[in-house]
Amino acid sequence: MNYKDSGVDIQAGNAFVDRLKLKAPSIGGFNGMMQVPRGYEEPVLVSGTDGVGTKINIARVANDYTTIGIDLVAMCVNDVITCGAKPLHFLDYISTKKLDDRLDDIMDGILKGCELACCELLGGETAEHGRFASDIDLAGFCTGIVEKSEIIDGSLIKEGDLIIGIESSGLHSNGYSLINDMLWRHKIMWADTPELITPTRIYAPLVQYLLEHIPILGMAHITGGGIPGNLPRCIPDGLEAHVDYNSWNLPEIFSKVMLAGEIPEEEMKTTFNLGIGYCLVVPEEVTKDAQVMIDGHGFKSHIIGEVVCV
Repeated sequence: MNYKDSGVDIQAGNAFVDRLKLKAPSIGGFNGMMQVPRGYEEPVLVSGTDGVGTKINIARVANDYTTIGIDLVAMCVNDVITCGAKPLHFLDYISTKKLDDRLDDIMDGILKGCELACCELLGGETAEHGRFASDIDLAGFCTGIVEKSEIIDGSLIKEGDLIIGIESSGLHSNGYSLINDMLWRHKIMWADTPELITPTRIYAPLVQYLLEHIPILGMAHITGGGIPGNLPRCIPDGLEAHVDYNSWNLPEIFSKVMLAGEIPEEEMKTTFNLGIGYCLVVPEEVTKDAQVMIDGHGFKSHIIGEVVCV
């Protein structure tokens, strides 16, 4: 016996890394290094990790892995920036049954995601598990930096502050266990809903720009659990977010999913983002300026609610 007979092809792995190093020269060592940027008096490092969940199954069924790497970066980066941090670098972990061209597509997506997030891919791990793996799974890790005195933790939020919802690109990367089950139960072909593989939107450059121009009191990345499960995480005790779900139009993909899966409205609210991928809590007097800036960066936003006393 040899390692290749057991499902691990060392030569294929080395060739994969060599191809990747042409696109990301900093990888390939035992570790990745980055100097802490200058200009911080009390720098605080902020870390986050996430995956793409069962959206990877949609990529498998569609035989399209070109965007799932963007999803991976987005899910991590969008979490890290909620405290005001600027993304610095990203690491990935890929578990696969066999090294093949799909991995190149995934890595191209990860590199694109890092480019969109203005951070660097420092390294990662690709594990070929042969017959001991069912297929491909992904995990990502992001580190950002923020000045200690500028950390956004929601503590300055007060009654009357308004909530700006920035539109998502669609489902992003949450609720896909329900999506997969719906497709299987109702024998729906993924090709009837190609929006299912639309990549998650990356908000990092927009948020960095906004932080330089307006006061932001709290932020929430709307992921699994929807708005009810995520927005309250940035609201201090004694206050709550009152959200008007009629303040924006529900994107068609959510209507299609709701109808095809016969999913109750409340279940939709606590599973999907419903078209709002990121939320800002800001003083009322800056909302108009904020929305102009958001629009100028190619995003659409809505005043979706306000902060009230419990």
